Parts: sequence; C-alpha cells; structure tokens
Amino acid sequence: MMGRVAVIGGGWAGCAAGVELTLAGAQVTLFEAARTLGGRARAVDMDGRLLDNGQHILLGAYTESMRLMRSAGIAPEDVLMRLPLQMRYPDGSGMQFVTPRLPAPLHMLAGLLRAKGLDGADKMALARFSTTARWMDWKLNQDCSVAELLDRFDQTDRLTQLMWRPLCIAALNTPPERASAQVFLNVLRDSLGARRAASDMLIPRVDLTALFPQRAGDFIERHGGAVQCGVLVRRLVRAGYGWSVERQGAADEFDAVVVATPPGAAATLIEGLADVPALSAFDYEPITTCYLQYAHDLRLDGAMFALEERADKGAWGQFVFDRGLLDPERAGLLAVVVSASREAIESGHDALAASVAAQLAMVFQRPELKTPLWSKVITEKRATFSCQPALVRPANDVGVAGLALAGDYTACDYPATLESATRSGVLAARLIAGSLSRVREAG
Repeated sequence: MMGRVAVIGGGWAGCAAGVELTLAGAQVTLFEAARTLGGRARAVDMDGRLLDNGQHILLGAYTESMRLMRSAGIAPEDVLMRLPLQMRYPDGSGMQFVTPRLPAPLHMLAGLLRAKGLDGADKMALARFSTTARWMDWKLNQDCSVAELLDRFDQTDRLTQLMWRPLCIAALNTPPERASAQVFLNVLRDSLGARRAASDMLIPRVDLTALFPQRAGDFIERHGGAVQCGVLVRRLVRAGYGWSVERQGAADEFDAVVVATPPGAAATLIEGLADVPALSAFDYEPITTCYLQYAHDLRLDGAMFALEERADKGAWGQFVFDRGLLDPERAGLLAVVVSASREAIESGHDALAASVAAQLAMVFQRPELKTPLWSKVITEKRATFSCQPALVRPANDVGVAGLALAGDYTACDYPATLESATRSGVLAARLIAGSLSRVREAG
C-alpha cells in the first residue's frame, strides 16, 4: 500500500483526487463538511424535491472527467446526452447554428454555411475569428478582456449578442467586459479548434451527485478507504513525516494530505504551513438556476435552447433545458440558467422566477409557460471565481512535502468548470503519489 492519504473536501476536485489516489494504491479518507458529496455541483433537497444546485454542460473535450467516470464504474454514455455543438434559439427569436457530425474543421464550416438568423457579415466575422485564432495558435501575447478581443476581431454586434456573449458567460461565468480572453481562447481551442467530438455538448441525464461524486465515494470505500460526510476539518498539524488531521474531538494521522476545499477554507487550513498568497485574491460570480414545473405532458422541441438575455427588458434567462427529455421521471420540468447572475437576483427569487416564465412564454410563443405549477430558484452565490484577465492562480504544489491543493481555482488553462476541478484533483493526487514514492524509496 502506498500510504494513508486524507482528502479534505468532497467536491469534484476532492472526489477526483480520492479516485486517482485509490487507483494509485493509497488508502484514502475523504472528509466533507456537508452531508452530501459534490460541493458546488451537487443535488440538494428543496422541499422534498431533489434538484441540482446548478445546471451544467460538459464538453467532449473533458477527457479527465470522462476517464475518472469510467474508472469509478460509470459509463458516460449512460448518464450524459451527447449533442453536437450548437447555439440554437427558439424559432424566430435568434440564430440556429448546429454543427453536423463531420470531421473537424469541416463541421464548423458546414455549420456556418447552414446557420440561420445570421447575415453575410455575421458569417464572415465568425469565419474570420476562427481562422485568425487558429493562425495565432489560440494564444495572446498579452491577456485582455473578451470584449476587447471581439472588438479587435471586428465581430458584429448581432454575432456578439447571440453567440460570443452567451458562450463566454456559460464557459467562464464572467461577463465579456471583465472575462479573460486567453482563458476563453483556451476553451475554444479544445472545443472548436479540436476534433469534432471534442466540441460536443454533454448534458447530464442524472443529478450532479449521481453523475460522479456519489460513485467516486463508493469507489473509494470499495477499495478500503473511507468517506466521512458532515465532518469539518479544523486544523492540520505536522506530525513527524506525516500530518495530523484534527476535527472536533478527534484527530487522525496520515502520510499526506490533499486540501480540496474552497480557497478561503484552504487558506485557513494551511496558514503557517505554506505561503500561497493567491488564495485570497479571488472575486466571485454567482450562478442561478430557475426550475419551473409544468404539466407532465409539456415538452420543448429539444433538450436545450439558448435564450437572448435582455436585462433592460427583464429577460434574464440564457439557456433552458427540458429535464423531461433527459430523464422521463422529470417530465414537465424546465431548468433555466442565469450565469453571472448578480443583477438578476437583486429583485429576489420570486420576481426572477416570474420574469423567466414570462420570457419563456414570449420566445416560445406558448402562453402556458407563463404559469408553472411551481417554481424553485437556487442561487450559488460563490459558484465560481471571476475569471478576469491575467488572474494569478495558485499551483497544486505548495512547496511542502506531502501536501497539495486541489480545486477549480488552481493554475489551469480552463476557467472554473467540472473539468478544471477534476484535472486539479488528478494533478494533486499525482503530486502526493510521487512524494510518497520518494519517501518509500528513501526509507
């Protein structure tokens, strides 16, 4: 056995670290302060209804997430609906851009030629952006905002409003005016600029806890580890060559530790042990999901549609998902996402639910959508860090043997996504595995 490793934090990064360490032969104990694994991407009980605390889309480019799902015994094709890259609005309310299943980059070209709702200038601007970004190898000499990048590439107002702005907010959860252009280009590089399947959109059919965290915990326990939910770790103390993990009224010793909590909690745990000043350097953006339940026979014409956000008209929805088309047991349930939702929630959840229902009724031309049977609004106020230009993010390696950080906020090409959390957990696990191997060899 490699050794005993504590993973503190049971979000996607902590679960990924736990699975990767278990695969490497470590005995893992996963500590999570909440009662449920998953962190900021989990199912929550809302008045007896199990709802996700945010609607997520994965991409075909999320290779580490797919690999760890399979390692934990999950077949991604069973729990994810795979759609080709698209920006599809309700008929008459915007553009229709859907890529066919052709080899890259022909899928993008064919999708562009077939796109509806864009005129010649819009299509030329999109082609110019894609061609120039490829020529630049998706890299900038100096980071800037996404808004500045779009202006530099002469993108039309309509294309910006219907494609680039919603893609930026969905991917980075940060408005283009303050979002990192380089991180946005990284996401486009690994989706639009890669093989065709990498750009596919993967929509969860099951709740987010069941999608990976729950199965990750089961995997750890089946291989001799332990998962302790509802346990708050208060302190880390160096104990010889290892670590003492202290909770209320208890402490256990481990050979190594992965700290996979949010930055503020991580800073408290490693204070005095490692110097990681960037942990306190983040601003945060909220994500709000509005759930609207209708009669069970209500259906949309597709599992996902884009919506045109118009704050001046109180139209806050950006994407709508028909959960009934993803899971028959959720028939009639629509989930509307409002990313970077700081302004949208100022008037309160009830007002937001009413405005979203009115927006759906208008754009789909279906008056019944204005009066759902019930609605629930969930806001994750610190859903992601604000992905600003030239943001300094800490490394997984904090310079202390047997100690590593994991989280979607650590140094990575990607913004705060499920894939960046997973990749960070894997990197932290490999750092710990390497550290323990060196100790073993030296001993």
